[in-house]
Amino acid sequence: MTALGWPATLRERSVVLRPIRRRDARALAALREANSAWLGPWEATYPEGSGYSGWGGFSQDGVAVTRDDAVARFRQFARDLLRAARAGESFPWLVEHEGELVGQMTVSVIGRGPMCAGAAGYWIDQGHAGRGITPLALAMAFDHVVNDGGLHRVEAAIRPENAASLRVVAKLGFRDEGMRPGYIHVGGHWADHRIFALNAEEVPGGLVARLRRAPS
Repeated sequence: MTALGWPATLRERSVVLRPIRRRDARALAALREANSAWLGPWEATYPEGSGYSGWGGFSQDGVAVTRDDAVARFRQFARDLLRAARAGESFPWLVEHEGELVGQMTVSVIGRGPMCAGAAGYWIDQGHAGRGITPLALAMAFDHVVNDGGLHRVEAAIRPENAASLRVVAKLGFRDEGMRPGYIHVGGHWADHRIFALNAEEVPGGLVARLRRAPS
């Protein structure tokens, strides 16, 4: 069973977005573990009673878990994402740069019908940050979900302290729609996030093309 615009592998210069796979579990768990200090402050956590314990290097209360536990959680996480992708509710990609796994790009929480919108979430290995990989990956994802996935709007929720992620949406020209107090559970508490968004008609030539024209 396939969904609108999925599965899809996207290529632009040295960056590839490819569908997530359950067999990526061990490599991805190792990459997340190596980046635990870099990603930890922004890692979504799961409040007690939510019925979900997450997949990454942190448990509900932010305590590190074992590699085997992280791998098992990832396999379940990937299974859930792929099920959502088949239903047209998610576009879950891994990001590769020059053939190396460096991060993740997902457009999820998709509303169809009169809304046709989704939320972008992303992270990248610290050693590859600042090279323009993440802005390009987000631009590629935006163009695909708009042109082939039937979406009209993509938004990103970002902690106001997350300077690196704020630079990504600023570079792409995402519109700042303001603060949502206590929006996402992060680090064991409900954290404020700023919302940035773009609608399809705001980028008639595509976001990758806009990025190419942007000053370096």
